[in-house]
Amino acid sequence: MRLTVLPLAAALLLCGCSDQQDDLRKWMEEASRDLKPNLKPLPPIQQVVPVSYQGAALIDPFKPAKLEPDKKSGLFVPDANRRREPLESYPLESLKMVGVLIKRGQSHAIVAADKTLHQVKVGNYLGQNYGQITAITETEVTLKELVEDSGGEWAERISTLQLQEQAPQEGKK
Repeated sequence: MRLTVLPLAAALLLCGCSDQQDDLRKWMEEASRDLKPNLKPLPPIQQVVPVSYQGAALIDPFKPAKLEPDKKSGLFVPDANRRREPLESYPLESLKMVGVLIKRGQSHAIVAADKTLHQVKVGNYLGQNYGQITAITETEVTLKELVEDSGGEWAERISTLQLQEQAPQEGKK
């Protein structure tokens, strides 16, 4: 008996809902009859006139100007493709010559940088100004540096690194 009552109750409920939906549909039709959309027409598409950019030959304001050496044609231009040596990351003023060593007839200078000793010879590079060692004597290292002037031109400068003599240490007390 329960099996027959349950489907009958569900059918009665569905019939009651359909009457409410019909009323709702009729009201929506009546309310929307008098409504007209208030849309403005789209403006006509205007043709864009292309303008050529005249500043292409000027300096780019967003590019750092002196980040890398210019590729100027001149007598003194540093080689940007050369692999940098470890002592080129130190300013020349912070390097100290502490001795000379002669190996197979060639002089090598002993240079201290941050409490580390480095052995350099003629042709090696020192300092941050592209300084290349040209001569080593018992008392100094001579280098040829390339420095950039205010006009962006490279000039050659001769610098020296003097032997630093250690003061005699006093006896421990």
